[in-house]
Amino acid sequence: MQLARLIKHVAATHWRTRMLFPARTLDAIKQAIGRAERAHTGELRFVIETALTPWHVLCGVSPRARALEAFAHLKVWDTELNNGVLIYVQLADRSVEIVADRGFAGRVTQSEWDAVCRLMEQYFRAGRFEAGSIAGVDAIGALLARHFPATATGEQDSHNQLPDRPTLL
Repeated sequence: MQLARLIKHVAATHWRTRMLFPARTLDAIKQAIGRAERAHTGELRFVIETALTPWHVLCGVSPRARALEAFAHLKVWDTELNNGVLIYVQLADRSVEIVADRGFAGRVTQSEWDAVCRLMEQYFRAGRFEAGSIAGVDAIGALLARHFPATATGEQDSHNQLPDRPTLL
């Protein structure tokens, strides 16, 4: 099994990632994040990783563990209200992971986050990467709006703490 996974990761190319997530799709995701963030004070970060390094694969690093690394590396945890959320898409393993900051503890259940991941993966299996990404952003936006609604002063508009544009790793 580990050999098959290693081959998948070594064979994955950034060229294919760019085909699945061209500039117009990245722009659409950025716009969806901007729209979603107007409804809440939370922060969304979207990351797409083509594949893990052979060392990560041989060490058995799971998509979840890699998402946690990205969460820390990109400082999604460093938001004022501790309400940052990372959407991590790992293409070689065909996995979506969501990592939420400690501000969500006791507010959003793991099954709610998992439902968003499965929704996105369903779109991705059908080859609908843009639609799946936007559906995921919208679903997470609804969860954030429920727990961290926008302030009446529009404070969240001028307080964007994380980039809205998706990051390719």
